[in-house]
Amino acid sequence: MEFNFFANSHVQFGPGRLARLPELIRGFGNTLLLITGAESFPKSYHWPLLLKGLGKKSIRIHHAIVETEPSPFVIDTLVRQYQNQQIDVVAAIGGGSVIDAGKAVSAMMTKKDSIINYLEGVGNKIHDGKKLPFIAIPTTAGTGSEATKNAVISQVSRVEKKGFKKSLRHDNFMPDIAIVDPKLTLDCPPRITAACGMDALTQLLESLVSPGGSMMTDSLALGALEILGDSIIRASTQDHHDLAGRTKICYASYISGLTLANAGLGLVHGFAGVIGGLFKIPHGVVCGTLLCEVTRQNIERLIATNPKGSALAKYARAGHLLSPSHGGDDPLEGSRYLVQLLAQWTDQLKMPGLGSFGITPGDIDFIVSATGQKNNPVQLPKETLCQILQARG
Repeated sequence: MEFNFFANSHVQFGPGRLARLPELIRGFGNTLLLITGAESFPKSYHWPLLLKGLGKKSIRIHHAIVETEPSPFVIDTLVRQYQNQQIDVVAAIGGGSVIDAGKAVSAMMTKKDSIINYLEGVGNKIHDGKKLPFIAIPTTAGTGSEATKNAVISQVSRVEKKGFKKSLRHDNFMPDIAIVDPKLTLDCPPRITAACGMDALTQLLESLVSPGGSMMTDSLALGALEILGDSIIRASTQDHHDLAGRTKICYASYISGLTLANAGLGLVHGFAGVIGGLFKIPHGVVCGTLLCEVTRQNIERLIATNPKGSALAKYARAGHLLSPSHGGDDPLEGSRYLVQLLAQWTDQLKMPGLGSFGITPGDIDFIVSATGQKNNPVQLPKETLCQILQARG
């Protein structure tokens, strides 16, 4: 049994943990670059309380706003604006896009050229890992970006299919500190809760069946699935302000970040990377709308080619953990039950089809041709990939 495992050196998890941010910042210095979204957090009751706490610690604050998924232009602009301000630490409070932006800014503050030169599959340079200290504080539960070593950077363009969604990646880019405070997610709207929650679920399932997984990532993913249960459904359709349920989703999201960072992800995220570079569609929506169909096709292919393999058994186990009163450990019965459960949840959460965002049948061939299946438990033929997209058109 051998494996490598990367994780944050310090995690603060639990309701009210945001209050500890000022003290943690002082461990790095007294000049902070704070990156947030434009609306949710700065207009919440948490904002004045945080500013008061930072003031008590005599922390000098530079506040930057990121309104969309970070592009190379956004990151380059922020770096140029604050590179000479003697920043001691970068902190990002927001959804996955804000955290990815903060992660990228902390990494690029040590460089004099554009981030585009360091993006996987785009640039021709390799980052050396030198960065400013970075603290990640998610306000949504889904991406797990507070526990990953990559920042996703997007340039959306359909012109000559030149858009992309690529990562700035280095082992050192794992946030130095993650503060996961479920109270910050209580006001998250149902549709965002649903999309983000399905993203976390996708990451747990894909890392669980990934050939790149280990006993460590398997145990973490299975434990998070058991804790998660049907909390996404409850938080999105019933009690939006149930702190206990939100805490479960936050935990599952954090663990999904750890498992994806160490095991890798499969076909759903292969699709999402391509689609996200061509269309303005939220990442969680892509994952949420495709998860069931990809899982269905993976399972049917596994039944036909490797019914006694570990991946099918893991799918079955996942279905039982998410809904303990149903399913079972029998690989065929349990894995097919998981597909039924995912289909039910996709319907309950009203996950929109791809066509809602301008994706047409004419786009399918290009999307499929550009989609990778790295770390998928089974390689699916092109015609099956087309069927998946057509089913969720």
